[in-house]
Amino acid sequence: MKKIFFVLAMMIANYAIEAQVKTPQPSPKSTLNQIVGLTDVTVDYSRPSAKGRTVFGDLVPFGKLWRTGANSNTTVSFSDDVVINGATLKKGKYALYTTPKADMWEVVFYTSTDNWGTPENWDENKVAVRTNVNPVMLSNNVESFTIGINNLTNDSATLDISWEKTMVSVKFDVPTQKSAIASINKALAGPTAGDYFSSAQYFYQSNGDLNKALEYVNKAVSMVKAGDDVPFWQLRQKSLIQAQLGDKTGAIATAKLSLAGAEKEKNDDYIKMNNDSIKEWSKK
Repeated sequence: MKKIFFVLAMMIANYAIEAQVKTPQPSPKSTLNQIVGLTDVTVDYSRPSAKGRTVFGDLVPFGKLWRTGANSNTTVSFSDDVVINGATLKKGKYALYTTPKADMWEVVFYTSTDNWGTPENWDENKVAVRTNVNPVMLSNNVESFTIGINNLTNDSATLDISWEKTMVSVKFDVPTQKSAIASINKALAGPTAGDYFSSAQYFYQSNGDLNKALEYVNKAVSMVKAGDDVPFWQLRQKSLIQAQLGDKTGAIATAKLSLAGAEKEKNDDYIKMNNDSIKEWSKK
């Protein structure tokens, strides 16, 4: 029995030692983050090396779909819609596939990103954008497969794929002007009702300046369009601020308005909270 325990202990010890061993990956992972204009672009991929082999036309056959890297999917993520060769690619994360040829590469952005290598069953409906680009011969040798984001301007960049002595560049346009104008207009228009309401909540919940909280919640309420109901949760917050300031009469009046709105929307939680508060604040 002791011998059995000894053998088991040795096996466990050897496994623990082996589990701690770390060795370099033949195709190490890489992540590239780049802001283009106001758009965040992220590339996750593995980087195989040529190691003296002929890559394109041999290791990577011409005319055959390629995972564009090694191991799991190479993915490209965009935080905004971008335009590639006139086609809109919606913001999101895509697997990057290519079909290299001597005189032209087909580049595909594919919506399914959980494949190991190429999909077992290709689904044309998952092709978000397909474009053709011409390869460029490089004077220098690129030993490790490399993806870069280059030729940056406020409105565009190129996704560059390089290995051995070949590079292809996929230009994409980003909506910088549209985003910038929207940001400028929003800033110049001033705070929204939501901004004022969040500020009022903060002052109330952090035991801050309650008069400032009341000022902000009143501004939020005042921004409701004519003919629309004031949100019952805004009125609820206002009543709590009024009660905390000692204005029980005003708090009850506001709570009754919140109660009416909650009843209209059939919100049981706010109905109960308002009824409980009205009862409490009505006590002499």
